[in-house]
Amino acid sequence: MISTYDGGCTCRHVRYRMLSKPLFVHCCHCRWCQRETGSAFVLNAMIEADRVQLLEGGVAVIDTPSQSGKGQRISRCPTCEIAVWSNYAGAGDAIRFVRVGTLDEPASFPPDIHIYTTSKQPWVMLPPDVPAEPEFYKLSARWPAESLQRRAELQAKFPRRP
Repeated sequence: MISTYDGGCTCRHVRYRMLSKPLFVHCCHCRWCQRETGSAFVLNAMIEADRVQLLEGGVAVIDTPSQSGKGQRISRCPTCEIAVWSNYAGAGDAIRFVRVGTLDEPASFPPDIHIYTTSKQPWVMLPPDVPAEPEFYKLSARWPAESLQRRAELQAKFPRRP
């Protein structure tokens, strides 16, 4: 049985549906994410782009810089300008980083990992039962087998360009 997860922006112009659970959920504490969100971290549910269905409205795609220097494309509601997902250069258009806070039930997807914890705000307390990395990590060491398989299928469908 496949579960779906709906979400959208504040003004409800944009409504979307995730057609499955995400591959993995990052809680990123890097300074770039802090600046972009105006918060202490961002919570992103990584999911195949073809598993995110736009139900209503459309998004404005904004190219922005990123710490890697490769940039990211943030999809925002053109009316209220809430960011609903991003596409990072490393994953291209194949994976969307859905902002968990835009889901109707954001509690459905707590973080699978905390990353870039060396720059987390000192008053943020990390739960002891959730993995945490000072920077990034090796996917094969952290992702569940099912997510690694889904990622392999994506890589076969969308081979990396040199």
